[in-house]
Amino acid sequence: MNQNNKDFRTADLALTAALCVSGFVVEEVDKVSPQRSVFVFQNGEKLLEAINQYWRQEMRVEPQDYFNQLKIIKARIYER
Repeated sequence: MNQNNKDFRTADLALTAALCVSGFVVEEVDKVSPQRSVFVFQNGEKLLEAINQYWRQEMRVEPQDYFNQLKIIKARIYER
């Protein structure tokens, strides 16, 4: 994970799907190699709190929404 003042970057597909289901938007998908993509979110306090909830296993999402979001993200990765 790499973050600076204006964006948060992660290659974690599960985290990305959880954040998207929670209402955060992937601003960019950076394909750093044929096997690796990095997802870019606009950084902010709410995003960082959601990430902390995810890692503390406190984030709750609807299972079907999460599964559907995984499919959407994978389609976005492989469309390039």
